[in-house]
Amino acid sequence: MKYKIGVVGLGVMGRNLALNMERNGFPVAGYDLDLAKTRVFIEEEGAGKALLGVDTPQAMMAALEKPHRVLLMVPAGAPVDSAIAHLKPYLEKGDILIDSGNSHFMDTERRCKELEADGIQFVGMGVSGGEEGAKWGPSIMPGGSKAAWEALSGILKAIAAKADDGQPCVEYMGPRGAGHYVKMVHNGIEYGDMQLIAEAYDLLHRGLGLSALELHEVFSRWNQGVLKSYLIEITADIFTKTDPETGLPLVDVILDEAQQKGTGKWTSQNALDLGMPIPTINAGLQGRIISALKAERVAASNVLAVPAAKYSGERDSLISAVENALYTSKVTSYAQGMGMLKLASREYGYDLNLHNIAKVWRAGCIIRASLLGDIMAAYERDESLVNLMLDESFKQAILSRLDDWRMTVQAAVGLGIPVPAMSSSLAYFDAYRSERLPANLTQAQRDYFGAHTYRRIDRDGVFHTHWLE
Repeated sequence: MKYKIGVVGLGVMGRNLALNMERNGFPVAGYDLDLAKTRVFIEEEGAGKALLGVDTPQAMMAALEKPHRVLLMVPAGAPVDSAIAHLKPYLEKGDILIDSGNSHFMDTERRCKELEADGIQFVGMGVSGGEEGAKWGPSIMPGGSKAAWEALSGILKAIAAKADDGQPCVEYMGPRGAGHYVKMVHNGIEYGDMQLIAEAYDLLHRGLGLSALELHEVFSRWNQGVLKSYLIEITADIFTKTDPETGLPLVDVILDEAQQKGTGKWTSQNALDLGMPIPTINAGLQGRIISALKAERVAASNVLAVPAAKYSGERDSLISAVENALYTSKVTSYAQGMGMLKLASREYGYDLNLHNIAKVWRAGCIIRASLLGDIMAAYERDESLVNLMLDESFKQAILSRLDDWRMTVQAAVGLGIPVPAMSSSLAYFDAYRSERLPANLTQAQRDYFGAHTYRRIDRDGVFHTHWLE
């Protein structure tokens, strides 16, 4: 039997993707430098399945139908280049090589160019959904060779998550590094989303004193409305778990240091390169960075101690306001992410389809949410939409919740509870809707100390003033 596709890298993600493909009718040959992982793949997973474990690249290529289709699931960076070098002597012109890890899009750009010179079709493919998603249906964002996408589309559509309308959550993103670029921005939005949820939790728990059970009830209720999403759903579940050793809610005994793998940082770095404002996403990154200063924060909590503030308003009103503030902040976060994709599409020649990107994020991925259906609809109404907030439906949704948004941020400030993502979202909204910002003073300062010149509002041209004359 000839196998349809090879999987290189049989860790949890690679193994689960292989099982997904086999379950959907595509026999898989698996290979890993660690032969123990290959043995686990066959002995624990392969019984009665169309799975083959091989111990060399030559054996893999011999087992695969032509053109060879090989999917890499190895850590991003140097391991991907190492795996490509390991396989390349055995690849033939017309073969398809897929990097399905979290590679930086510029690395994918380079690899596409290098492999294209040898006639090898390279696909940089973002995959979201974690271990369970890989096994049962992830959101898939392939970019690179269009011909390779056409050759792979049958497999990818079969294994992808299915949205409520039955559509597979996979679409061709664009040439070269487009797929990994979209996945990078996806992860940036994920950082912002998680920070916003954490801030809502902090305000309700520390500010209002809600117990874990009460928080479970609040988040479960929120998951029935406009905030319905995977992250809200799992947050509600988290509050139900009790630590068997202490009897406390498990979330209360987890150290408050959030870690990161780097893709959120890449989003912020690239946004700076593009000149794209993404303050909510940046706040998500900064929230994780400052959380890592645990020892400093503990010391500062004693040195910079202030009297504890207490919320004096109506409890249920603030809970409702936080719900609305979380929703509006999420809309602005997606507006920033989609705006970044739109700008990058022009900058890198990706020709990204924002409607299709929202479409593939509806299921399988970490940021899947009912909100994405509304985002799809916005781009159906106007495919050239400059900013999601300008869509009539989103505009009304934001304006109707604006008072609650401001109330939430004001309450947090009064209580001394940091809400950097929520307040950044509100500041982004207020800045974006401002006809005039104080940048005129900034430009005057630049001209004062550096003769950087300025433009005027009442005439054309570039001007410089000798400010001390």
